[in-house]
Amino acid sequence: MGIFARIQAGFAGSAEALGSAFGNLQELLRGFTDPEERRQTAFAIAMIALAAKMAKADGVVSSSETDVFCRLFTVPPGEAAHVARFYNLAKRDVAGFEAYARNVARIFDGDRAMLEDILDGLFDIARADGAVHEREFALLARIGTIFGFDEAAFAQIRERHVIGEGGDPYLVLGADPSWPREQLRRRYLALVAENHPDRLTGRGVPIEFVRIGNDRLAAINAAWERIGRMQVQAS
Repeated sequence: MGIFARIQAGFAGSAEALGSAFGNLQELLRGFTDPEERRQTAFAIAMIALAAKMAKADGVVSSSETDVFCRLFTVPPGEAAHVARFYNLAKRDVAGFEAYARNVARIFDGDRAMLEDILDGLFDIARADGAVHEREFALLARIGTIFGFDEAAFAQIRERHVIGEGGDPYLVLGADPSWPREQLRRRYLALVAENHPDRLTGRGVPIEFVRIGNDRLAAINAAWERIGRMQVQAS
């Protein structure tokens, strides 16, 4: 059974609780006795609910928002209805996105890696139409602040999603342009090892969200390749 079906089963018969899940998430998660399952469920709910809140708050309403979510992440056939139900309930809930973000921050308190995974996933959703718009940037920046990321840390996450020719590849790697080539290479290889998609599932991110790791690794590789081109041009 996939994570979305498990969420549906866990909340079966509790539509009202599901609709305001983050007010009672800790209570609701007690129904999942396995720690790993509880962790994966919390992550998936955080992604779906914050994506719904972001869609509602940014003022850009798509006719197929849940389709975007299902296309970006691995939603098995037959489970899209589970995602849509939770997504729509979360979007209708009167609580704002900041209240949801604060609850997510409390659930994963001290787990910076998981909070970064969630923020990366939200960036993926925001740029599904080809670009992250200014209002979406503002919302994501606010969520990042609530999650405890300072301006520099958020900028590094943001840059992974705008790594085109106008982006800063050194910022993606968290490196300084003055570093010698070998130091840059060591930094790049360390990031590749740290951000392999297997690391996500190893720390509890459901397999359905492995795209987050794939996209992060692609951005790191793109940054390294661009640095190489820049250095050749400068020589």
